[in-house]
Amino acid sequence: MTDVSTNGERTFGLGGDLTVQRLGFGAMRITGRGIWGDPPDHDEAISVLRRAVELGINLIDTADSYGPHVSERLIAEALHPYPEDLVIATKGGLVRPGPGQWRPDGRPQHLRSACDGSLERLQLEQIPLYQFHRPDRRVPLEDSIGTLVELKNEGKIRHIGVSNFTERELDEALRLTPVVSVQNRYSPVDRSSESMLARCESESIAFLPWAPLEAGDIGSEAAVARVAKAHDATPHQVALAWLLARSPVMLPIPGTGSVAHLEENAAAASLQLTPSEVAELSRA
Repeated sequence: MTDVSTNGERTFGLGGDLTVQRLGFGAMRITGRGIWGDPPDHDEAISVLRRAVELGINLIDTADSYGPHVSERLIAEALHPYPEDLVIATKGGLVRPGPGQWRPDGRPQHLRSACDGSLERLQLEQIPLYQFHRPDRRVPLEDSIGTLVELKNEGKIRHIGVSNFTERELDEALRLTPVVSVQNRYSPVDRSSESMLARCESESIAFLPWAPLEAGDIGSEAAVARVAKAHDATPHQVALAWLLARSPVMLPIPGTGSVAHLEENAAAASLQLTPSEVAELSRA
């Protein structure tokens, strides 16, 4: 199995001081059905996390709302004490009334409590990348981002990121603080954040596409299927390879609760698409 760290050109300087492999791991799906509760196979979830690190993946993305709290606890159980180069990114700003339910909460008091809880569960003194999970229309954005700035000044977080943001909201955040990452939905079949990706390129901000594989439905796309056949690869691998080729600021974070699926995804880092294939997939 190819180690993702063997391709040195596929790294990104997150925040200017954290070097990560551009193909990371999203730890949402190591939880239960509906991203709620414990995983159906605890030992497999632990194995997935440990195998990710063995494969050279050193960016793990999670959130306090995954479980809730389950993903963060499993990460600490599997990997603490952490490898020196491991970057854990977590998020705050969503609460979970029940399975499959997500509700924004950008109040300063909630974000403070969420950050403190993440620090405790992850057994960290400082969170390398803390992301505001989603704007809360009931709370002025400057109040939510301002709280993250305070937490950064207190040493609880190292870098600030945002998620599910518009360009206008990013502008507002940038007036308050440097932002090192944006996490928005993006895939070969969902280009709704295309202009945000271009903005991130111009600002050298990392772009973390969530749902990069469209929950497994990506294989139904004809162009993806054609390229996959040409490379004797899976549609998932082609989609991830296209994302890596699409932009140097793109950091895909595919998630899974299966070691076999993780290894399949990791192999995409060494899949070299031709310029014509990249262009074909970009037009699809």
